[in-house]
Amino acid sequence: MSVTRRITFRLYPNRTQLRQLQEWRRLHCLLYNGALANRKTQYQRFNNSVDYFEQQNCLPKFKEFWPEYKPLGSHALQSTLKRVDLAFNRFFSGLSKYPKFKSSRYYRGWSYPCNAGWRALTEGKNGHLKLSNLGSIRMRGTARTWGKPSTCTIIWKSSTNQWFASITVRCNPERELGKGAVGIDFGVLTAAALSDGTKIDNPRFLKNGLETIKLISKQLRKKRRPEKRKVKASRRWKQTKKRIAKIHGKIAQKRQDWTHKVAVQITSDNSMIATEKLNLKGLTAKAKRGKRKRQKTGLNRSILDVGIGMLKSSIQYKIEEGNGIYTEIPTKKVKPSQTCPACGHQKKKELSEREHNCHCGFQADRDIAAAMVIINYARGLEQASSDCRETSSEPIPVYCGGLAKLGSLKRRKLPPSSRRGE
Repeated sequence: MSVTRRITFRLYPNRTQLRQLQEWRRLHCLLYNGALANRKTQYQRFNNSVDYFEQQNCLPKFKEFWPEYKPLGSHALQSTLKRVDLAFNRFFSGLSKYPKFKSSRYYRGWSYPCNAGWRALTEGKNGHLKLSNLGSIRMRGTARTWGKPSTCTIIWKSSTNQWFASITVRCNPERELGKGAVGIDFGVLTAAALSDGTKIDNPRFLKNGLETIKLISKQLRKKRRPEKRKVKASRRWKQTKKRIAKIHGKIAQKRQDWTHKVAVQITSDNSMIATEKLNLKGLTAKAKRGKRKRQKTGLNRSILDVGIGMLKSSIQYKIEEGNGIYTEIPTKKVKPSQTCPACGHQKKKELSEREHNCHCGFQADRDIAAAMVIINYARGLEQASSDCRETSSEPIPVYCGGLAKLGSLKRRKLPPSSRRGE
């Protein structure tokens, strides 16, 4: 089964290529802001709604007035316009706020939505990336499974001033799985508790580096910070800001590395994995009222520090690569933490109760007992009917479009009824 996988390579451009990449990044940022301003002005002043295809049809004439955009490539420019369209679609769908203008200081990069304008000269390990009108750039990285490249995104990390190429490939990955079945209960005190009695401790990457971040942030408050159109940031403020960003980047890398190692550890022993369906967005929502706002903030930070969403998605795609079974049970219906895995009796527990003691005589750790309830329920679903399996936590939203679809959307003429002046 052919699937899409994303591999990130580190780019090592020379000085000439480095200056050109920064210039192209600036031009893409200006195009993004220009397209956003065009939509905003047309609606506020003329009550005219501008869509993606109307802006796309203006690109040929736009490049005649601005010839510096010609080397960037038509597909890459269309991808930047598509980003504006995605931002407005998310706003109209109620998923995000009204789109804002991007600062060229932090604009991250651009995308090639098809095979035009770039070529990956590699077989999955290191190699070169060839971009039109720029040349070949050396890159380093290793892909577990290589295939046919489909899209490429050029990314600039401001904290370290490094360039990366995120390439998606169509491939047929293979993975060996174990023969066991296990249920997983996620938490904060223990990152993951398995039904076989294994407990994976929470590494607490953010908590371990929080004191250093607070100390540097205290130094940052003493520097001259930027103010809109009034005061520019001092050089020391920028340097201190980069130090904080670098620490956060290292924490994110450690968490990602730990996530994949734990996922490999679990999938190498099991071919059937059951977890609980969690509303992470609701669990980490900001407290609006009450006197315990600081406690809720700390709890949200601890939940996000574990990286439960990353761990679940990593386990899911690794299980699917090996043709295993991944199931998520309805938490509100089953209530794993309150149910006894031996007799099924439900009893509400306080958070301070870390041991499960049932009247039937069954005793176990609270998290491990919940994991046993999860796998028992999943086995019942498997035996009852394969149609009742829930193989994914949340459906992928299709109402906002995507950059992957942009390659098939060629420039087309607008219908006569929608042309201005006709």
